[in-house]
Amino acid sequence: MSNKTNACRILDSLRITYSLHEYDWDEDQLDAATVAAKVGLEPSQLYKTLILKGDKTGVLAACIPGDQELNLKSLASVSGNKKIEMVAVKDIQSLTGYIRGGVSPLGMKKKYPFYIHASVESMALVSISGGRRGLQIFLRGGDLVTASEGRLVDIAY
Repeated sequence: MSNKTNACRILDSLRITYSLHEYDWDEDQLDAATVAAKVGLEPSQLYKTLILKGDKTGVLAACIPGDQELNLKSLASVSGNKKIEMVAVKDIQSLTGYIRGGVSPLGMKKKYPFYIHASVESMALVSISGGRRGLQIFLRGGDLVTASEGRLVDIAY
């Protein structure tokens, strides 16, 4: 298979079991439901990583199930911000080292505060971006929490 991404190297260093799944991606179809279908999972098993900016803490990342929407008020509250907004697509790569549709919660350029939907912990199988478009990593939800050092919170609806 293709070269390992930073996300893969982090999982390897922690001796966490995972598998890689490649798929044909399309610029206009990077949404969670489409990607989940392409790798044979339910949208609820695909965790999407969002990059945001808080008025107090600056940049942070959140990871939620693909079939849910991020609750900005909840995220602001748990992260100590009054207001949170999505980072502009053009800024994602300079902040994370990844491009839209390929943002992995693992191996970003900088370690930002990371909040992950609490549902992940009980999931036997979840999928996250492998760090580039067309590559998904499958792993146990609890292993994702360990690897990402994410804070488990209820931030979606």
